[in-house]
Amino acid sequence: MLSQVLEYARSQRERYVEDLLEYLAIPSVSAQPDHARDVKMAALWLADYLRAAGLRAELIATPGHPLVYAEWSGHDHHRPTVLIYGHYDVQPAEPFELWQSDPFQPVVRDGYIYARGASDNKGQHLAHVNAVASYLRCEGTLPVNVKFLLEGEEEIGSPNLGSFIAQHRDLLACDCVMISDGSLRSLTQPVLTYGLRGLAGFEVHVRCLAHDVHSGHYGGNVQNPALALAQILAALKDAAGRVTVPGFYDDVRTLSAEERRSLARIPYSEADLVRETGALAAFGEPEFTISERRGARPTLEVNGMWSGYIGPGSKTIIPATAHAKITCRLVPHQEPMKVIQQVQAAMRAAAPAGVEISFSDERGSPASLIALDAAEVQAAIRAAQHTYGNPPLYELEGGSIPIVHDFQTQLGKPIILLGFGLPEDNIHAPNERFALSCYEKGMEASIRFLAEL
Repeated sequence: MLSQVLEYARSQRERYVEDLLEYLAIPSVSAQPDHARDVKMAALWLADYLRAAGLRAELIATPGHPLVYAEWSGHDHHRPTVLIYGHYDVQPAEPFELWQSDPFQPVVRDGYIYARGASDNKGQHLAHVNAVASYLRCEGTLPVNVKFLLEGEEEIGSPNLGSFIAQHRDLLACDCVMISDGSLRSLTQPVLTYGLRGLAGFEVHVRCLAHDVHSGHYGGNVQNPALALAQILAALKDAAGRVTVPGFYDDVRTLSAEERRSLARIPYSEADLVRETGALAAFGEPEFTISERRGARPTLEVNGMWSGYIGPGSKTIIPATAHAKITCRLVPHQEPMKVIQQVQAAMRAAAPAGVEISFSDERGSPASLIALDAAEVQAAIRAAQHTYGNPPLYELEGGSIPIVHDFQTQLGKPIILLGFGLPEDNIHAPNERFALSCYEKGMEASIRFLAEL
């Protein structure tokens, strides 16, 4: 059965690529209210696609964007059940001018599909759907029971999914959860992620004046909020990139010697970092390697700043306010709200005279650690090795999938994090892409995983 299903999936290559291109053309940007209808359209498209694949599928309303749930079960209820998670919402595509082609008119160029959401996450979870479809169309059955839970709010922190999981544990009952929302090391080197950083974020607002004022009449006599905010932010790190917030590192999990040896085996250098990002050089805590800083150390970053006049020409004012968006990536044992309080206290302490500082939009999710010895995880390891020709490396991932913690605490089953993308896929950036070979190999890995499970 396995060889027949794999051959069927290969024979449907062009069809599956066209399906993904159609899916990617829907601008399902969850963060932007103007795209709410598009997000709903993507959910409807996905539910129809799952039904066409042979599953029972439905849209489930939430206070925000809908969930797409689907399932298939055979007559043998003793078969293991896998819950496959993904997200159909995508990041905003701005700045549009940096894209080589329209982010929502997907194109195939030099073996890659270019579109927003191609790798994060539409291409990756559609590979799983197509794996299931290939089994059902070729053989009329699956070797295991399968459930899909696909959400439309991952890119805005999954605000409604955690409560849904807690209230519907029976519906989501399974033996393991499979998530493909990450990357391989190369086309022949799979990676199994055993840890994800958490997230803590908020906005900071600095006000010094009741309104913008003339910089000639009042300059030198009033505080400038843009400069004040810059001073506050600059005080949060030292020249080597260490966070200076009191207590920030107190709860950070210490890497074992074996973990450091394992992470050192990952073939990732400063040259790789520079090639992927265009950075002038690697930068960060000098006591740790790039791979260690990537997933085992917490961060504090400024995601955006705005103040005053930024249009063409000159407008000689002192602005009344300045603002910034802050996020911290957290490691195991750090509590998001505790970190937020620590950072905000440090910002208040660093604020110069003549400044009113306030905060809003606090949010966070804890980091996750995953055991690798479960039988279901070992099935994924075998499937990855057969698909890519090498056993997977084990990695701590720097990104965050907030819902993993909810799956762990509410379902209590093994989590499998096996990504199908590549590090240079430009996720969250202009010219996001997904290799056709990654799409095909993702389907193969999923087919093999279902057989191994």
